[in-house]
Amino acid sequence: MDRNDVLAIIVEKIRIVEPALEGQAIGAEDSMAEIGVDSMSRQEVLILSMEALGLNLPMVQLFGPRNLGELADLLHVKLSG
Repeated sequence: MDRNDVLAIIVEKIRIVEPALEGQAIGAEDSMAEIGVDSMSRQEVLILSMEALGLNLPMVQLFGPRNLGELADLLHVKLSG
């Protein structure tokens, strides 16, 4: 699984948690806040994404990324080892 696969999973989970974003383009440069995902929904997206990737990480490890691409990079690194 590469970084783009991880990004696709994150975007899929965003669309599940926030169905109103279904038709909106969401890319690596977007932040969840910019596209309208609030802090509670953000946490749900992170949990669902980690479950889909088979990761079990403390949430505090996921607060550095500024956009979805950086989050995908972080999760990809954690997934790889």
